[in-house]
Amino acid sequence: MGIHSFLVAALAASVLAFPLEKKSTSVTEASKAFEWFGVNESGPEFGEKKFPGIKDKDYVWPKFDTIDKFIAKGMNTFRINFLAERLIANKQDGPMDPVYLKDLKDTVEYVTKKGAWAMIVPHNYGRYYEKVITDVAGFEAYWKTLAAVFKDNKKVIFDTNNEYHTMDQDLVVKLNQAAINAIRGVGAKEQWINVEGNNWSGAWSWVKGSQNGATMGSLTDPSNKIVYQMHQYLDKDYSGTHQDCVSETYGVEHLKDATDWLRKNKKVGLIGEFAGGDNPTCKKAVQNMLEYMVKNNDVWKGALWWAAGPWWADYGFSMEPGNGKAFAGYADMISKYA
Repeated sequence: MGIHSFLVAALAASVLAFPLEKKSTSVTEASKAFEWFGVNESGPEFGEKKFPGIKDKDYVWPKFDTIDKFIAKGMNTFRINFLAERLIANKQDGPMDPVYLKDLKDTVEYVTKKGAWAMIVPHNYGRYYEKVITDVAGFEAYWKTLAAVFKDNKKVIFDTNNEYHTMDQDLVVKLNQAAINAIRGVGAKEQWINVEGNNWSGAWSWVKGSQNGATMGSLTDPSNKIVYQMHQYLDKDYSGTHQDCVSETYGVEHLKDATDWLRKNKKVGLIGEFAGGDNPTCKKAVQNMLEYMVKNNDVWKGALWWAAGPWWADYGFSMEPGNGKAFAGYADMISKYA
């Protein structure tokens, strides 16, 4: 997530989306805004220093009835954040934990049987047990093990890792390519793959402020289904930790270079995390950014709010139905783009 540590956190051509039939909670019809629009489901990655951790004490999985509520608002994509070390412990080429895997599979199955997309992502910032992943072969082995579980589910989207940061740029490119190779190598030929860049995968710094723009375009995929996932918050340091937004045009201003990069390089992108405080400036900034993306939806294919999850009640951007501070202020507004 754009909040730069979990401690803070605890506080392509068709443009399809899938609104709901009036008497159903399945996603069925198409609209004209984005191919993917929805929320991050956060909780399985909580308690990042507690291994393996205890479910419902150290971490929590999304509640299915809240997923239904998002689908009822027309949202069709859920980015499911989990902790890499809980799924495969000790070494990247090891076996999967059967209990944690079952919860992941149950969540993915629930989402995809509704006709929605389940995006799965290790929420690890390019780290494994808090150390930068330098074992590219091990990372590829990890993704072979994970992708093999979901290779036959065409509604699964793979996201290589959340927000690589302060890493060697060449390493970031190699890790992304290794994940792509692993996913395709186990037979997952049709699923979309989201790749993320260095420097928190920020849209604001994709071209100016990082080497992402100079290097990430070299990634290759035999299925030609790469989506460049970027994150864009609207506060003063792009972190998603402040309720105030800099201006009503802040998001638009910081997407322009990334938009030009995507179009020039014939790539497509997705804003995997965005949010704003419940105040007039932020609401206008969010609206303006989404409107800009719709106008440029030849390259921008979707956006996902950060975040929903059962334990986000005190978080100012919580989209969790019922007690989320942002749900009342934003759910209906952003659903217009779903």
